[in-house]
Amino acid sequence: MTAENWPGEGDPMPDIALETPDGSSVRPGDFAGRKAVLFFYPKDNTPGCTTEAKDFSALKSAFDEADVALLGISKDSPKKHQNFIAKHDLTVPLATDPQEDGMSDALGIWTQKQMYGKTYMGMVRTTYLVGTDGRIERVWRKVKVKGHADEVLEAAKA
Repeated sequence: MTAENWPGEGDPMPDIALETPDGSSVRPGDFAGRKAVLFFYPKDNTPGCTTEAKDFSALKSAFDEADVALLGISKDSPKKHQNFIAKHDLTVPLATDPQEDGMSDALGIWTQKQMYGKTYMGMVRTTYLVGTDGRIERVWRKVKVKGHADEVLEAAKA
């Protein structure tokens, strides 16, 4: 698939199951009837990802007041998510994307990256605003963390 074929604004959000830190599962379809923000990030306990999760946690009550579900997603294990939540007092719910054929694969954001001359597979920091009908309303690609959670909250409330 090429980038122009990946789901984008107006397309249905793939309804793929994700594992939560407590061992249960969640999928975008569980939020039917309300808006949802799904933010995909590369790795727990890295500087940018920690800031992003803390920023969304700080605004969780505002998202709740606006009746917008929040979910942070990476390929880290449920156990790593538990430690990440405890270490940083996170209130935003987190979920684990399957290692293969997961939601990030279906969205085209689990991709080949390069750093210091090494090539590896990694998550492109991306946020999706999903409407009450399960369709993608807005996509933020290659997110810059500073101010991002506030911007997403304003868009979700609009």
